[in-house]
Amino acid sequence: EVGKRLDALDGRIARDFPQYAELSAPKPLTAKAAQSLLEPDEALLAYLVDDKQSWLWALRRDKIELHRIEVGANQLKSEVQALRQTLDPAFNPRLKPFPAMRAYELHQKILAPATSLLTGAKHVFIVPHAALESLPIGVLVTKPPKEDPDDPEDHRAIAWFARDHAVTVLPSVGSLRALRLFSSAARASKPFLGIGDPTLEGQPGRVRGAQLASLFRGAVADVDAVRKLEPLPETADELRAVAQSRGAVEADLLLADRATEPQIRARALDRYQVVHFATHGLVVGEMKGLSEPALVLTPPALATPDNDGLLTASKVATLKLNADWVVLSACNTAAGDGAPGAGGLSGLAKAFFYAGARSLLVSHWSAPSEATVKLVTGAFDALGKEPRIGRAEALRRSQMTMLGASSKPEFAHPLFWAPFVLAGEGGAGR
Repeated sequence: EVGKRLDALDGRIARDFPQYAELSAPKPLTAKAAQSLLEPDEALLAYLVDDKQSWLWALRRDKIELHRIEVGANQLKSEVQALRQTLDPAFNPRLKPFPAMRAYELHQKILAPATSLLTGAKHVFIVPHAALESLPIGVLVTKPPKEDPDDPEDHRAIAWFARDHAVTVLPSVGSLRALRLFSSAARASKPFLGIGDPTLEGQPGRVRGAQLASLFRGAVADVDAVRKLEPLPETADELRAVAQSRGAVEADLLLADRATEPQIRARALDRYQVVHFATHGLVVGEMKGLSEPALVLTPPALATPDNDGLLTASKVATLKLNADWVVLSACNTAAGDGAPGAGGLSGLAKAFFYAGARSLLVSHWSAPSEATVKLVTGAFDALGKEPRIGRAEALRRSQMTMLGASSKPEFAHPLFWAPFVLAGEGGAGR
């Protein structure tokens, strides 16, 4: 009886909410159907990682290739972890140089087989699997470096994959159909809504994550524990800088005591083109009782199921958005738990797709605030100047600006310019 009821509900969801159904349980696509979704200057790479080997499907609008890669899950995990050691500030506080030669060797194994197909592809969709879910593909190196860099500015001479290709991450091949066929033609009218700098009372810190043993008392968060998280005053500066670049006003910033669940739900969220969260990101497994990822907001005096200081993935899925971009400027909002093999895009990211976001800007690690502001505002500035380039290309251009000689030397290190990836619909003119 329960099975029949679930089948009936699935049928109703598929009929009444096709975009949700397509994103929550995407159906496989034929090669021809997937190719028909691509523009002439786009490519799609889909990976499947097994214990002893991996597979790569590479598609263009007019051709398709299948490659067997002699790299298994454990070896891939080891390689990704080695690169992540110098990318995440938590593991590289002294800014050790990035192992460019190792990144080139990984490129030769997992991307080089599709090199000929990628020729002329300005925009590349990636459907990662296993450890690849925790690595931004743009940091792979396409040409052998003479030697590994010694200083931060040495990274400017490296042939990054991001130099030649704008990259968009997809949770599945089928999700591309949902994002392209079911996206609303009507666009929101207001430019920006920023939420962040929650009122917290812990020791000041610079890491957007949590280090507490437990945040829950029963079904709701322990507001006293939430309140003990580190305050993040620099996130207010980040949101104001982006708001200014978008032409937004102070009333469109929910900061400090206004960064609450009731304030968010009181807004007509579907009126905003960009919704930007800058706060702590919590991932499953970090603390007792946390069963789904969440963003930290200002906690109330007394917790209720609808207002306990944590905007969880299940709460996000009930929001009504019409956003071109949702920016999740928090730690580890890309992969499921920020670790290799985390299971695709995080549940938090997927929840924003369900709520109506066309694309997300998500992070693999938490970069210093000055670099984050420069990277995010640079992407919006690039898109503002040339709206038809697409969000993935706008992000790529901002990354290349940070790599350029006009930026601080340390910003050339991928720890600063590579944390964010574009997920969802990043194509030109969409």
